[in-house]
Amino acid sequence: MGQEVQVTGLVLQTGNIGEYDRRIVLLTKERGRISAFARGAKRATSSYAAACQPFTFGKFSLYEGKSSFNLMWAEVDNYFNELKKDLDLIYYGSYFCELASYLTRENNDELEILKLVYQSLRALEKKTIPPILIRCIYEVKILALYGIGMEVFQCVRCQGKENLIGFHPAEGGAICSSCGTGMSSMSGSTLYTLQFILCSSIEKLYTFRVSDEVLSELRKIIKEFMRIHIDHQFKSLMFLQE
Repeated sequence: MGQEVQVTGLVLQTGNIGEYDRRIVLLTKERGRISAFARGAKRATSSYAAACQPFTFGKFSLYEGKSSFNLMWAEVDNYFNELKKDLDLIYYGSYFCELASYLTRENNDELEILKLVYQSLRALEKKTIPPILIRCIYEVKILALYGIGMEVFQCVRCQGKENLIGFHPAEGGAICSSCGTGMSSMSGSTLYTLQFILCSSIEKLYTFRVSDEVLSELRKIIKEFMRIHIDHQFKSLMFLQE
């Protein structure tokens, strides 16, 4: 027998099913990442058509069958309408959601990642710091929450904590001057930025800016780190690269 369940979550992705229905991917506080069918959501008269759009955050009532969930009703808290007015921000938000969808699983405790996605979308909407910096912060933090965190507090080779001057993507972290071979250079400011991201609560992540030089180093380090440790091509990145 199926049962009704209520979850709080964010719509990560949507897709069309047939002529009138949609399939949505939800990241939820209670059930992790789940998929649900929204019957008739493409009809103009549907009571929850708007709730089936990406970036929608709220409460969702689902009928849990043997092999799938069906959406029954939704109560929306945030549509992120301001974000949707800027095409570039939509691309960033879509990438954040796609990455979260790739990393999360059903019935896992994904609450921290849900909070991170939500706060990252809010940061995009507020526009107080550049989107590319938001992306860097998001990537470092979500990988750490997933269990692939960078080691930036000690040398990954000798465990020394002094003179950390480089970063080795394949080895996953900082390299000290004594062990410094086969690494990308890393300034003290970039090291401090990575440490701050990893140590800070999600609510305090998007409260700082960095110089162009630090941002350039961050982008290079993170790009190489993700290329090695995340073996996946994200469709939404094509738009960001363009």
